[in-house]
This record gives sequence, C-alpha cells and structure tokens, in this order.
Amino acid sequence: MMNIMTMWLPDPASITRPAYRSLARAVVAAIDSGALRPGDRLPTHRELAFRLGLSVQTVSRAYEALIRADVIAGEVGRGTYVKSTGPDGRAPPYQRLEGDEPVVDCSMLMPVLGEPHRTALDRALADLSGDVPSEVLGSFRPRRALRKHVERARGWLSLCGIDARPDRILPTNGATPAMTVALLSAAAPGDLVVTEVLGHHTLKSLTQLHGLKLEGLACDVQGILPEALDRAARKRGARVLYVLPSGNNACAATMDAERRAEIVAVARRHDMLIVENDAWGPLEPRRPAPLAMLAPERVFYFTALSKCLMPALRTGWLVVPDSHVTAAFSRHMVTNWMASPLVAELSARLIERGEALELLRWQRRALARRNIIARQLLDGLDMAGGAHGLHVWLTLSDGWDEAGFVRSARLRGVAIAPGSAFETGNSRPRPQGVRICLGAPDERGLRDALTVIARLARNRPEPDFLTL
Repeated sequence: MMNIMTMWLPDPASITRPAYRSLARAVVAAIDSGALRPGDRLPTHRELAFRLGLSVQTVSRAYEALIRADVIAGEVGRGTYVKSTGPDGRAPPYQRLEGDEPVVDCSMLMPVLGEPHRTALDRALADLSGDVPSEVLGSFRPRRALRKHVERARGWLSLCGIDARPDRILPTNGATPAMTVALLSAAAPGDLVVTEVLGHHTLKSLTQLHGLKLEGLACDVQGILPEALDRAARKRGARVLYVLPSGNNACAATMDAERRAEIVAVARRHDMLIVENDAWGPLEPRRPAPLAMLAPERVFYFTALSKCLMPALRTGWLVVPDSHVTAAFSRHMVTNWMASPLVAELSARLIERGEALELLRWQRRALARRNIIARQLLDGLDMAGGAHGLHVWLTLSDGWDEAGFVRSARLRGVAIAPGSAFETGNSRPRPQGVRICLGAPDERGLRDALTVIARLARNRPEPDFLTL
C-alpha cells in the first residue's frame, strides 16, 4: 500500500552542483536511513522544484536517474514513489524492468531460449490439438490422469541420477509447489529448518507463512559445512535441512561426492529430513549422485523443466521418502489438488519423443559458451560458477557494498541481483557479492553487460554513484 509522503524534504542547503545528482543522492540517503520507506510517495516534480528553488527540469532529471537505478518508480495516476520490496521486506533477486527500458537483464534466472524451443513447442501443441487423451481432458483424479506421465517422467529423472518407484513420484506444477509440499510434509509448525546462509529467495517467506523457524548455516565453496549442520542439530534441534547442492544456490557452490556423503551421515545421526532442491535438473552432465540416492529414506527431492528447458513448461516432480508418501500426496491435494494434466501431457510428449533431451543438449551447449565468456571477461576477479550453470557469483572487493554495486550497474544499463536478496534472516556473516544470470540476454548483450560489471568490480566505487 502506498503512503502519502508529507514529512520528508531534503535540506535546500544540502543541494550542491550538479543539483540533479545531489538531489538523487539525498533521496537514496533518506531511503537508507528509513526516512523514506517502500511505498512512500515523493513530491511532484513541480512541488519539489518550488520547495527547493530548483527548476522542474532538474527535479525531473534526478527522478529519471533514480528510476534507472530502480530506486523509485513513476506511474501515470499514481505519481512517483519509493520501490516496494518483497513480501518479507527484502527486494526480490530480479529487477523490475519497465517496457522497452534499455537494460541488459542479468537479474532474472532463466534458460537460454532460441528457435528450437519455439519449433518444438509449436509441433507438440499441434500434435496435442488433434489427440487430447480423455483422462487429460476431463479427469479430476490425479493418480488416474497422471499415471502415464509419471512413467515417462522416470526417464527424465534418470538423467538427474534418480531411480524411484512410480508410487514415490508426485507430479507438480513446477518447482515451487514441490518445494511447498516437501516442507509441509517434512516439518511441523515450530520446527527449525536450516539451509545455506544465502538460500533460496522464497524460502524465508514460505517458512514464515507456515510457522517454521529458519536459520542459515556457515558454508564454504562447496556449500553447507557438515560441522555447522551437526551443531545446528545438537544445540538448536534442527529438524529439516533444505539444501541446493548442485550449483543452483546463489553462490554457485556444488557439493562433491564426499561432502554429500558427510551431509547425509550427519542427517542420519540426528534423524533429520532433507529437502533437496534440484530445480536445474540435468543441466550439468557430470555431477555426483543426488542426496536422494544416498539416503532415499529421508530425502524429499524435486526437479522441474522450466529452468533447464523453457519457462512455458511448468512441470515438476517431487520424489518422496516411503514413510511420507501418504502425507505428501495429501498435502499436495489440499494445496494444489493436482498438476495441470494439459501441461503435464505436453511435457511428457516432449520427453517421450526425445525432443526434451535435444533441447537439454542445446541448452548445455549454449550455457557452456556463456560460462566461458563469463570466465574470460571476469578473469582475475573472485568469481564462482559451473561449466553449464545459469548464473555466476561475483564476490565484491573491499569498498563496494552490494546495493551500491547493483545501483551502479543499473545506471550503466545492467540489471543484477544483490546477495541480500538470498539472506536467510540471521546475523551470521555471509559472502558479499552479486548474482549474475547468464541466460536472458543474447550473447552480444551478455558480453556488454559482463564488460560493464568487470570494469566496476576492478575499480573502487565512485563517491557519486549517479555519475554516468
């Protein structure tokens, strides 16, 4: 809800030349201090110009710079206001881009898309239009409608390193419903869930919504430290581990086989359940076995197609431990009822005909090229990423803070995500850095964006972040 701003005005004596930059800095300082809050409406251009003795053009120029930096927004009929944050008070990892704004978007995590995706989807839709199975058309019974889809999904899950009986596989509308059902099945209100210190960006909101406690654990270049997990279980009674072990966490950390075995050993020692987020699926062709294969009796594993193939395919699968199958299926029914049979059928046909595998191979090649570009242009900087990852993590040098770096990049036409968007809510020290997504722009745009980011990272921040 937007608030009418009536109290805040900058001190006219604090406005120095160039006035538009000074005014923009004053707005940012007011936001940082809490004098301006998300949703607060700023004075009109004319009103602020009158109060400060400036021209309307100067105020307009200041507001335009702040809009480009994603600090404020202006809408017809609503005025100009401070940008809102996410549901738990944090900004989302992606930046809100307006219309034809000339920004290279490296903030949104998505796969590379090309003509093969449109061709495959057009062909599958045309095929489906002339042959819609009756159980897809009119069934409200999840087990009956999706039985064949589960059988086809087993082939895809095998690419992820998963071998599971059909009765343990729950089709979902992508990764988010699978994540929700897994947490509701594994944890009860009041339980402590632990995760990476920089975790999944919706996990904090989800645990708060369902009355769960959340704590981030110390990590290294492979992810969660086994001793940190053991300590959380012994001293704080942690019941569930939520983990992204295959490079799909904010810091792009991938656990090797030894670390995975150590994590499983700690979980078994304390009888903990594990929720394994493998939303990228089989993007990385050579990786250690999933935790779900090391400890199938205690791991909820989920994957989906939207990140590794295309966003249009909101299809996912949750693999459930034997002891929680009934609970998980029941919770899915009361929260989602069933996965959409039409989208599940579309996905299943792409898998069955081998087109999903061809698109996966295409995606691996595209991401391999982009990760090589990232390593070349960010050479010498503290960067982490995989051979086929959707993003890289850049640790910032002393002098840069995340918010300032993200604003500076945005003013130069590049959108990226700060590490703060992935904080799990405690005061534990964490890496200071930014996530740079590689999939959305074309390769030329990606090169331009990484060149801007590298130039910023190799230099100390300018005293005036609005210098263009």
